[in-house]
Amino acid sequence: MDGTQMPAAAAALTARYGAGAEPKAGPWNDTIALLLSHRSVRGFKTDALPAGTLETLVAAAQSAATSSNLQTWSVVAVDDPAVRKELATIAGNQKHIEQCPIFLVFLADVSRNGRLAAEAGTELAGMPYLESFLVAAIDAALAAQNAVVAAESLGLANVYIGALRNDVQRVSALLGLPPGATPVFGLCVGHPLAGREGEVKPRLPQAAVLHRERYDADDTGHRAAYDPRMADFSARHEMGPTTWTQRVIARLGTMKALNGRDRLKDALVALGFPLR
Repeated sequence: MDGTQMPAAAAALTARYGAGAEPKAGPWNDTIALLLSHRSVRGFKTDALPAGTLETLVAAAQSAATSSNLQTWSVVAVDDPAVRKELATIAGNQKHIEQCPIFLVFLADVSRNGRLAAEAGTELAGMPYLESFLVAAIDAALAAQNAVVAAESLGLANVYIGALRNDVQRVSALLGLPPGATPVFGLCVGHPLAGREGEVKPRLPQAAVLHRERYDADDTGHRAAYDPRMADFSARHEMGPTTWTQRVIARLGTMKALNGRDRLKDALVALGFPLR
């Protein structure tokens, strides 16, 4: 890293981890700076984006790694206001689904390979297993993250919508999905509304997630150091619960917080993923 990059790198690491919690600075470039500047945005201008933006994002998504080149994912671009409104309702009334100029639903999709096998007059013995769904969900996530990085490189903002999994069967019906395709999350893309640009959210100290040689489960101190930083962030954004510890407990501590996702396995089986 040359001397001109050091201030930018230091500022980006401080924003991501908090003052005093920054990891050692290393090689630096514009791509790393972009990645560290990621934040979620939940308020979008409705202005249309330049022609070809959607196709560019999908090209970036298709350039992500995919297990054995199986390409077991697809994406649905949803423009219909009525469908978006219902998707927003399913996702807990997240109005930015209705606002953003591009809304994408990423799918774990083994249906295409199923059709391929049928046309070839053969069976895919490995299809009905949990591994196939896991590969498809990972493929979709990798593809979507490529699209996110591409969008941010164009000055666009975004936010993932995992709450579509509140009712994957209803989402599947709205999108006309075949058996073997299921939504794993949505993605809003667009320009942020003024005042809704978001802020880089602090992450756990690297020592809590980076293990050297063997896993170190003694992370109490790391979490204790992180909680005040998340509390400060939450206070600035009027979020609650405030600390990370409280947020984890609130999110996972009750069945009600799952918003129907406790029935996800049964729904996936009904949608054509036997999960053996």
